[in-house]
Amino acid sequence: MTTTLTKPPGAAPAAPPPPRPRKPRGRFTPYWLLLPGILWLLVFFALPMVYQASTSVQTGSLEGGFQVTWHFATYWEALAEYWPQFLRSVLYAGAATVLCLALGYPLAYLIAFRAGRWRGVVLILVIAPFFTSFLIRTLAWKTILSDGGPVVSVLNSLHVLDVTSWLGLTQGDRLLATPLAVICGLTYNFLPFMILPLYTSLERIDGRLHEAAGDLYANPFTTFRKVTFPLSMPGVVSGTLLTFIPASGDYVNADLLGSTDTRMIGNVIQTQFLRILDYPTAAALSFILMAAILFIVTFYIRKSGTEDLV
Repeated sequence: MTTTLTKPPGAAPAAPPPPRPRKPRGRFTPYWLLLPGILWLLVFFALPMVYQASTSVQTGSLEGGFQVTWHFATYWEALAEYWPQFLRSVLYAGAATVLCLALGYPLAYLIAFRAGRWRGVVLILVIAPFFTSFLIRTLAWKTILSDGGPVVSVLNSLHVLDVTSWLGLTQGDRLLATPLAVICGLTYNFLPFMILPLYTSLERIDGRLHEAAGDLYANPFTTFRKVTFPLSMPGVVSGTLLTFIPASGDYVNADLLGSTDTRMIGNVIQTQFLRILDYPTAAALSFILMAAILFIVTFYIRKSGTEDLV
């Protein structure tokens, strides 16, 4: 005898079993990719920072050794003694940044909108100085600004040095060992750091915006003021930061092109580390410089209206 199994009328078919959840693959891949960079920052940034912080609160001598005594007064003593060098570094770096912006913006504008097929050649010329040592480039400026060179002769004939001497930038009829020589060296060495971000920002501007401004009867100056410059502000902010930050801690230009009256805070830190061997003071000066730069940069970014870069 056989039996036949029949479903009751109107019954829904049996649902298939739900698929078993598959384990996600590659969930930790981004973390593995970040691991080399994190290790690099830990070994070459975080650990040296911790060591420098520990050094800044030590007392002792090189012969007897240094010990951590939490002597925070080192910060105040270093700032009270070397505040002129701090102020001079900010002024020199600020002047060099303004000059780099004044020189770099027209060149970046030319490359972005007027260079045409020569754009690549001009960009290569901008970055070409990077193929030469920073020290060699600074020594070249020492030859260019020498007392018997053509630059000093031309400026003397035009009585330009009389004006700069009245402003306190030069001394008499010479350029070397003056604040102006240090500022010129900083401007030259860090000018590419200003041009490249400016070019990148200007190159992204849609040319049709300029055409639209012209259709609305805007003259070239109004187009630049209302369209070009506001849209290039990210490049301006990036370029000024990339110029001001390394220039404020530079010591090569002040050492080779300046004198004892133009010493910057970088020269003081170098002397404390390598000559006087006062490691706590040098470490304290380094942290004060870093804190000052962070404060200035944060204030500048917020005032420029680009808080998203913080």
